[in-house]
Order: sequence, then C-alpha cells, then structure tokens
Amino acid sequence: MSSFRQGRYSWLIKPIFHTIDLTVINVVSTLCLFSQAFSLRFSVIISLGWVVTALISKFYEVHRYSSAVRVYNLLVRQALFFSLLVFAYEGVFPQSKADTSQTLRYIIFCFLFISLFKYLLFFLLKNYRAYLKGNIRRTIILGDSKEAKDLELFFKNNPESGFINTKTLSFKNREKIDLNTLFSYIKAESVDEIYCSLSEIDPVDVKAITKFADNNLKVVKFVPEQNTVLNQDLKRDFYGMVPVLEFRTIPLDDSFNLALKRLFDIGFSLLVIVLILSWLTPLLALFIKIESKGPVFFSQLRNGYNYKSFTCFKFRSMVINDKANIIQVSKADQRITKVGKIMRQTSMDELPQFFNVLIGDMSVVGPRPHMLSHTEMYANKVDKFMVRHFVKPGITGLAQVSGYRGEVETEKDIIGRVRYDIFYIENWSIFLDLKIIIQTIIKAIRGDEKAY
Repeated sequence: MSSFRQGRYSWLIKPIFHTIDLTVINVVSTLCLFSQAFSLRFSVIISLGWVVTALISKFYEVHRYSSAVRVYNLLVRQALFFSLLVFAYEGVFPQSKADTSQTLRYIIFCFLFISLFKYLLFFLLKNYRAYLKGNIRRTIILGDSKEAKDLELFFKNNPESGFINTKTLSFKNREKIDLNTLFSYIKAESVDEIYCSLSEIDPVDVKAITKFADNNLKVVKFVPEQNTVLNQDLKRDFYGMVPVLEFRTIPLDDSFNLALKRLFDIGFSLLVIVLILSWLTPLLALFIKIESKGPVFFSQLRNGYNYKSFTCFKFRSMVINDKANIIQVSKADQRITKVGKIMRQTSMDELPQFFNVLIGDMSVVGPRPHMLSHTEMYANKVDKFMVRHFVKPGITGLAQVSGYRGEVETEKDIIGRVRYDIFYIENWSIFLDLKIIIQTIIKAIRGDEKAY
C-alpha cells in the first residue's frame, strides 16, 4: 500500500492565492481609505468578510482544467460580493470618514490588482505544467469508448492542464485483463488518477478498482457516455439522506447570471439601435424600396425560449414570395435581391432583431431561432434539438461562428449546430458572449462563405 500521494503539492496553491488577495485588500486600504492611520477594525472585518464571501462565491475553485472564462466569472461574482461587503461596513461604521469616491476607488484598485495576480498565477501555472512538466497528474484511462478517446486527446492536446496519460486500456475483451497486473502497473507508474469509462467497465470491476484506489490513495473518476450526460457536471442534492442527481445544470438558471445577461442585452441593443440603426435604417429602406416592391421589414414567427413563438424582425432581403415561411434560403437563391445579397453577406439584414432583444424575445447571443415548420421537423429528427429552447434565441451564436451558419444542407449540419448550441447553454458566461460577438463582427467584415 502506498504511504503517500505522488506529486501532491497543489494544496499550496489556494493558500498562496488567499494570502495574496488578503494582502492586496489590506495594503490598498491603507492607501485609499486610511492614509494617515491604519484601521485594525476595518482590516479584521473586511478580511473575515473576504474569506466568507469567497467561500460563498467559490472564488478559489479554479482547477487545472478550468478555463480563463471561469476565472473571469469568479472575479465578477466576487467583486460584487466584496463591493456589498465594503459598502455595508461603511453603513455600519460611518465614523470611518471614507466618502463614496474613496470607497469606489478602493474597490476598483483591489480588483485591478487581484485580477492581475490571479490571471498572472493562472497562466504561470499553465506554462509551468506545459513546459517545465511540474505539478503533473499521471493518469490511466480504462476503456476506449468515444468519450475515453476524447479524454485521451484532451490530455494530449492540453499539456498546460498538467495531465500525462500513461496508458489507455480497452475493457471490451475483459477475459484478457488481470486486475492485479493492472494494479501493479498503476503503482509502478505512480499513476495519480484513474479514469473509468462507464460504458465498458461492469459494476464488479468498478468496485474492485475503487477499493484499490482507496487503499492506495489514488483518485478514481468516471467518464459517462455522452448520450447519458452532456459534458456537464451533475448537480447533487440531498432529499433527507437520499442523494439526488440533477441531469443538467444551466448557468442561466441562476438569477444573477440571468440578470447580468439581460442587462448586457439591453445596453448592447440600445447602443446598436441608437448608433447604427438610427441612420442605417432609412438608408437601407431607400435601397430596398428602389429595387423591389414590398415592406422594408420582413417578419416571421419563430420558436424562442421555452418553445414559445415570437415575431422575428429582419430587413427584407428577398422579393415577396409565398414560400418565405416554408423554404430556407439556399445558395444562388433567385428570390434574393441585389441589395438583399449584400445585406445577407454582411449580416445587416439581422440588425432589426436588436429590437427583439430590447423587448426581451431574443438575446444578443444564443442559439439561432428556426422557422416554425423547421423547428418541428428537426425536433422529430434530431436528438436533443429541443434543449436549445432552454434559453432565449440569439442574433448570433457559438454554432454560427464555428462554421454552422445558414442553410442546413445535410443532417451533419444541424447535428453540429445543436452540439455547439448545447455546449453554449451549459457553459455560458459574459466572457463567452463577448468572444462570440467579436468573432461575429470579424466574420461580417471578412465575409462568410455560408452567408447567402
């Protein structure tokens, strides 16, 4: 039996982060709030408050496989908690004589430095793992299912995460595998973490592997089939003493995240409407009217949040036809006008949807909505298609900037679109929204071969 776990000094990382952050909030307080005399009461209360709010916001729950997006989300959440804490202190102890501008300056400087140090150490650790091979976890993958192979590829392609996979062993030919030999290999190779593919390993073997791991201080993790769990941690609750797992947790089910996204949508859509649509609309309206008869705007019912239908607005890019609500636009479609072709290539025809965002039917970023007839068709043909309706549809989305824009030519197109949409739903963040918006603008300027 192993007497200790190999290479385990990650426990030092959190205390280091704690120490840096507490030092920052106390040093900055002497500069911004108490330049003449250091306040011990403020230091004690704010330090304790920081620790408590950090536990609530899970500020230090950053793992080797975590992304920069998660770090950003944690910083925003903790900044809000900390701001409330500081203003609450000023309310309880008004004799501190710190005015609002001082308090705001204190909070801003604290999070500038904390963000700087957090990202600096975050990327230093990643480079330390990738290039110096420090802080490494040695792994073994038991099973060669698609998910297991994807995991092996992740370990290989992401050296900054600090995983070195020693072996991937198939359990499909079970009679050829001797568990005792496997356990000897794990100990000889100083494997830290054992990943078991649940689609291949039977419960008896799982029990034996977990028993070995417990007795030898190894970590066991399970890789489920993707059609059982969609790339998302299961949320565990206890009903009395009974553990209950929730199949899917969605960030936008959190009221804080939902409010943050809605505020962003309102602000961004107002900017576009005031700064762009205010002068572009009459200009495009003139060109649209000159080329063809009909209204400037085209409206169409589409399915949105919770499968409810709404009226989606666009600049009219086609001649008036009775098939607009049935047949999707295709390449070299004769219905598209000359002005419409330019608008579609630059995505200008989608701009009126910012009014949909403002009134709350859509979001700036989200799964693109389909025509009612197409939604019903795909819902019956494509597995998990309806998951897209857990959130508001968007003007642009992760699928669109990842090559799945426009016409659905094959079943592969819609399956790929759904896959990216589900990933977005389960991994939403404001940072991801901003990244998608920037990519959309770049594609609009450069042109997209699927924009027709």
